[in-house]
Amino acid sequence: MLAEVSGRVLAVHLDRVVVGVGGLGVLARATPRTLAGLRPGAECRLATSLVVREDSLTLFGFADDDERDVFEVLQSVSGVGPRLALAVLAVLSPDALRTAVAAQDEKALTAVPGIGRKGAQRMLLELGDRLGVPSGPAAGTGAGAATTATFPAPAQAPDGVPAQVVTALVGLGWQQRQAEDAVARVVPAEGEETVEAAVLLRAALRGLAPA
Repeated sequence: MLAEVSGRVLAVHLDRVVVGVGGLGVLARATPRTLAGLRPGAECRLATSLVVREDSLTLFGFADDDERDVFEVLQSVSGVGPRLALAVLAVLSPDALRTAVAAQDEKALTAVPGIGRKGAQRMLLELGDRLGVPSGPAAGTGAGAATTATFPAPAQAPDGVPAQVVTALVGLGWQQRQAEDAVARVVPAEGEETVEAAVLLRAALRGLAPA
């Protein structure tokens, strides 16, 4: 099993990162929380999980071992594959997920696109106490729960970035209008020349997560 990747960040995209390792560019799918902490040219270490399918090998990268371990536990739930597991972690941090499971909070889980009421009930039943207890200071909050941020009023961001983030949200399962409204609420208003797509995506996800 490929447990981790360390090297220089070559590129950061909305849903993946490329890390240079021994002269090779290793591509890993990742959550917005992980991507928001990466910068091209910087050194990084990712905890990884390799998903093997009959016709593909897909590497998933995470900010820490805990996020990777939760990703793997989620896939043990009936009907939950790697894509849905990643969507769960895009909406809920590991500790927020633990809090939801401990509280049997169906609403928190149904905030994830692709999870309905029955799916949430099944997840709560099958996960049980397998994730352990919440340990972080922000347990019980939504996506990217490590910090709380206040975003300024909407304004126009650099061409292309908001549209890319909307596309990423739709790819995760939200409706087009929901995605557009979430992005409009968090586009910076300071007149910055650039705005990082991964950061904007994480902020939009925080707004879509349950309160």
